[in-house]
Amino acid sequence: MSSDHLRRSDMSKNSKANKGMPAPDDRQALLTELRRCKMARSPHAYVRGNTERFYEWVMEANGDSLPRGPAVWICGDCHTGNLGPIANAKGKVEIQIRDLDQTVIGNPVHDVVRLGLSLATAARGSSLSGLNVVRMIEALAAGYESAFADEVIDIRRPEPVHVTMKEAVHRSWQHLARERIEDLHPTIPLGKRFWPLAGDERKAIEALFADEDIASLPTSLKGRKDSGEIVVLDAAYWVKGCSSLGRLRYAVLLDVDGGVVEGDDLCLMDIKEGVKAAAPRYDDVAMPRDNALRVLEGARNLSPFLGERMRAARLLDRGVVIRELLPQDMKLEIEQLGKDDAMHVAHYLAGVVGKAHARQMDDATKREWRAELGRNRSKTIDAPLWLWNSIVQLVSSHEAGYLEHCRRYATDA
Repeated sequence: MSSDHLRRSDMSKNSKANKGMPAPDDRQALLTELRRCKMARSPHAYVRGNTERFYEWVMEANGDSLPRGPAVWICGDCHTGNLGPIANAKGKVEIQIRDLDQTVIGNPVHDVVRLGLSLATAARGSSLSGLNVVRMIEALAAGYESAFADEVIDIRRPEPVHVTMKEAVHRSWQHLARERIEDLHPTIPLGKRFWPLAGDERKAIEALFADEDIASLPTSLKGRKDSGEIVVLDAAYWVKGCSSLGRLRYAVLLDVDGGVVEGDDLCLMDIKEGVKAAAPRYDDVAMPRDNALRVLEGARNLSPFLGERMRAARLLDRGVVIRELLPQDMKLEIEQLGKDDAMHVAHYLAGVVGKAHARQMDDATKREWRAELGRNRSKTIDAPLWLWNSIVQLVSSHEAGYLEHCRRYATDA
């Protein structure tokens, strides 16, 4: 691989495009402000971007009332945007958990409650009635419990999920390029979403893809040569996500065989820093101490399609996770819920999370956990009372937190 590729790319970019771009030392303040802005857009955006507030509630307010589930890898940040179509190395696509930054070996109940909070917030933002929310939480409980039955039945995808899945299956590199980098040419255009790199960042990225283990990641996909030459065409700091804004995040454009051809020869790599999880772990279990290795191990257990396409490494003395972004990788955009879809979506997504937990349990553990989930029902709601009470408290807490966040943001602005 030529170490001059990134330098030539940087020199070839229009100097006007770099004008006004933040220097690496100025990123943090801008990213913090952007995160605050994103979280002010809606209560649902606030819930997605504030994992810490959720776990403050778990630890301080209501954690003792939740059942202690089996020790399994959990998502840790299980909201609707962190679920979606994921492709494996052979091109098969399934709905799985797609973001594992917060993954730990912990209480599976935390994923169930956080998903319920996300769905309830989306329902309220869609002006659905409280009765609709009650029925949705009942469907959530039923969908999650169904994953632990002796015979698991595939659940038909609800229309909002089916539409996203259908789009994902038919997407190509051209779709990905226009969506992510706004261009089909083999460069990453600097602007609002991509910022220039510092010299040490460029050198570190070049060195990273010179490693055989990392270089084998883009060549492992179906239809690519295992022996293909890996060339770094371009790289940039990536302004992406919400809760992850402020950590190391890079987009890297690679050519797999040394001859730049649109499509399978080009690939877009995502490098993301692994940081300490806010989600509480069980004390009596062993987990990787390195945060990038923790994320990788969680992905392999919870989302096999994603886990097989990831590597953990060190970059600038920090643990990072590397994966190729495939056209089929999409998040579910469930900002609005119709009353006819709400229950079906809740049941289906809870089943996806339940299956991710269940594949880590033996039959006896699954039976015991399902029996525990079936307890503590009342005559007024067909769901565990701890689940309903938790979501009521969390919706109230996060709504107040959101309004206070907006007040502070407006004052500062």
